[in-house]
Amino acid sequence: MNSSWQLWRDRRGRVSPLRVGTLGLLLFPLAKALVDAQSIVHGARPLNDLIHRAGFWALTFLGVTLAVTPLRRIARYGNLVEVRRMLGVGAFCYIAAHLTLFTADQMFDLGKVVHEISHRWYLIVGGTAWLGLATLAATSTDGIVRRLGGLRWRRLHQAVYVIALLALIHYFQQTKADVTVPVFAASLFLWLFAYRLVAWWQETGELSTLTLLTLSCAVSALTFVGEAAGIGIAFHVSPMRVLDVAFDFSAGIRPGWEVLAAGLVVVAIDFVRARWPGRTPRVRPAPAE
Repeated sequence: MNSSWQLWRDRRGRVSPLRVGTLGLLLFPLAKALVDAQSIVHGARPLNDLIHRAGFWALTFLGVTLAVTPLRRIARYGNLVEVRRMLGVGAFCYIAAHLTLFTADQMFDLGKVVHEISHRWYLIVGGTAWLGLATLAATSTDGIVRRLGGLRWRRLHQAVYVIALLALIHYFQQTKADVTVPVFAASLFLWLFAYRLVAWWQETGELSTLTLLTLSCAVSALTFVGEAAGIGIAFHVSPMRVLDVAFDFSAGIRPGWEVLAAGLVVVAIDFVRARWPGRTPRVRPAPAE
């Protein structure tokens, strides 16, 4: 029987390239922080830098966890579901580091930490997301799944959608100026949510290539409109002026174009895999998570 801490091995005890790659992905932010150590240490607020890094990667891995279900269907690679738990627990580890670093920034004064989290809206939102993700991580073991039963466990873990929404709101709230990255992140999550909604509406676990193309274009359009409306409200300018800038690539590439590019990559993968010689049938839908 394989030891549970040997994350690089599958259930049969064999070294799994997929698990090794996933473990490397989860450790990448730590390696990057070590590479950037000099700039972090000599920055204005080193601890604050680490707090934001940990929070960013927690949100990133939460998104990657949610991407497993659509990608395993689109790429016809059912084995991806084997690393979904690793990714979800990894997301919690980074959000736990996020809170630990925040506590360190408060000189480990737990009274002050509790006061800050309970009196600042963006911390209340973030703290609620933290508690939700902690609950999902604590109930991710095989023993808990058996104890709760498959149906109740799946219903509990559907709270991940609310947790992701709270995490995105927290991300926007603590971003002081340029919200380009939060807009891009929110749009990717919107695509993941919309994929599940369309699949549920069509009562199928798979979407056609044309549906994926339509979905990607729709999310991209909503990204442009949402960003223009948000900037227009924040800076009291016409949203149409903001939309005009979206086509001025000398001023930078807006999130809407980046989301469209990501969506087209997914469409291309689906198109190729659907016509792959000797391909296997699409994988059966896994429990939504």
